[in-house]
Amino acid sequence: MKCQKCEKEVFLPFRCPYCGGYFCSEHRLPENHECPQIELARAPKREAKPIILQKQKPYEYTITYSPRPPSKIFWFSQRELKHLTLGALLVMGVGLSYIPQIPGLSVLMRPEILLSLAIIFTLAFLLHEIAHKLSAQRYGLWAEFRLTLFGALITLLSMLPFPFFKIISPGAVMIAGTITRKEVGKTALAGPLTNITLSTIFTTVAIGASATIEIIALIAVFGAWINAIIALFNLIPFGMLDGFKIFLWNKTIWALAFTASLVLTIVSYNSILKFMML
Repeated sequence: MKCQKCEKEVFLPFRCPYCGGYFCSEHRLPENHECPQIELARAPKREAKPIILQKQKPYEYTITYSPRPPSKIFWFSQRELKHLTLGALLVMGVGLSYIPQIPGLSVLMRPEILLSLAIIFTLAFLLHEIAHKLSAQRYGLWAEFRLTLFGALITLLSMLPFPFFKIISPGAVMIAGTITRKEVGKTALAGPLTNITLSTIFTTVAIGASATIEIIALIAVFGAWINAIIALFNLIPFGMLDGFKIFLWNKTIWALAFTASLVLTIVSYNSILKFMML
């Protein structure tokens, strides 16, 4: 095709949007080929309004970051408190459903004992997560507990009467910010270390009360066992568990914590067996 201005043969000509003619690259602009509609080219153009297409977003679980109060090192947001409350209720439900399934201990069905053990069960979870949170916030990180859909469902299913299907993981402390491997390890250690400390306290109480108040000793033994089991499970050096982060940071500290939780688990479990034989 030839350019309508210079009649030069053009393989891929340019079409003028105003007059509709075809031109070479040299004469493609309206002012270069004396376009009869040049006034349209020179007229001010109105901005075309963007077309906004509204699409329905798929369901997603998002983490909302709450600003840190400038005068506080440790803080809890309203959203976090709601998630902690729901998580605690789920854990208490698992505790109340699990305790009656323990064979040979019908004495546990007394309301005051059942309620005491359910509270201990819940505190073991809550204090574990809060320890993670406070440790992370001490390093200046954003840290808040959030429920997760999968974890909440698994915890809910654990309320069913399946003795060997009890997973307590309704959520976790979400952490954001720059952190070193050492700080990661210490933050991960805070949770199991809290449970080890509680288990040790309950074991001491159980030993002191065993010769005088049998009910107190029984509650304390179960408190020691629950906390020891939670610590032991979380110290497994695998996946997203606390044990893996501690292991990467300091293998000696991980070994000491794992050994302590294992010993407390064995000691408290043997004490439970003694109560079952009474």
